[in-house]
Amino acid sequence: MIIKGLNCLGLMGTSTFGGVELSLIRTDGLDIIERKKAYVVPYPEAMKEQINAVYGLQRNTPENEEKLQAVDKDVSDFYVRLINEFKGECDEAIDLVGIDGLTIMHNPNIPYTYQLGNGRYIAAQTGIKTVTHFRNADICSGGQGTPISSSYFCAAGIDEIKPIVFVNISGKSSLTWIGSFGEFVGFDCGPGDNFINNWTAKHANMDNDYNGRLAIMGKVHEKIVNSLMHHKFFAKFPPKAAYTGIFSDKAEHLEGLSLEDGAATATAFVAEAICYSICLYLPELPKKVVICGKGAGNPTLVRFIRLRLPSIEVVTSKEAGIPIDTVNAEISAFLSARTIYSLPMTFPSTTGVSQPIPGGEIYEAN
Repeated sequence: MIIKGLNCLGLMGTSTFGGVELSLIRTDGLDIIERKKAYVVPYPEAMKEQINAVYGLQRNTPENEEKLQAVDKDVSDFYVRLINEFKGECDEAIDLVGIDGLTIMHNPNIPYTYQLGNGRYIAAQTGIKTVTHFRNADICSGGQGTPISSSYFCAAGIDEIKPIVFVNISGKSSLTWIGSFGEFVGFDCGPGDNFINNWTAKHANMDNDYNGRLAIMGKVHEKIVNSLMHHKFFAKFPPKAAYTGIFSDKAEHLEGLSLEDGAATATAFVAEAICYSICLYLPELPKKVVICGKGAGNPTLVRFIRLRLPSIEVVTSKEAGIPIDTVNAEISAFLSARTIYSLPMTFPSTTGVSQPIPGGEIYEAN
């Protein structure tokens, strides 16, 4: 009997420092055949400090290159340990590992993108064929380099009534719109968890606003939200990608607010940017919006989005059968299969490339 697809282990190191996501699925890069096992492992505190020290650096000087290589080695060792532990707990063989490592710097205007994770080293240390750096081919072909998840959401939403929008909220927010005839559009729509997390880290020494508890107690300052929405990014038509640190200068607008009001206003800004993009830049308004990623675990953010889209059904990914905490690892697993089968990963309607192109770099185990 021929068994369809491959057992693909996806690993995603999120820039929100919510932990390293791992997810094992069976897929052929077209369908999600079976979800098998998934969990999240926290970053060691020392590693968070290492990564923060190089966040936003480019490999444009010998000094930066040395710093980045040192962090990349330590992070790759950490990924190897997690993969080997996962492999030891599995009852079946893992055919492929797909890694979308933590993004240190992404800017399609330069163009430049860099994610942590040495694929050749990881493949050698784990004994499993490994796929990494999904964005590089797109950037080199003149694309925005993100989002790369639209093909995954087309598969995940195969049985949903169209048109539908999947919003993936992690460090930043991106969306995928799928039309009634299978056509799709994808683009970054604004800030994500990092904009909120940076506020709580600075003013409360908290990694994040857990469950949106600070924001729900605060008051949204709508004038500040309106001012934040004057950023030139929102006036740009898709395809478009939010480069690293693009909204960091806007955080100063929150200074002077209480901890709770700042969290509420930051959360409202994320929600407003998403809803603005849905209402302004899509071919047709969706019947349903599915909130995915870490943002789906923030009920205050989800509530703010619902309030801004009163005539559209808004649900979390859990309600749509998609995991909240490990969806990005699942995307990495799915994309690794697309790489192996030479299926396109980015498209004119998602990153602006001239034609659909595959992505990912393959490293054999031996």
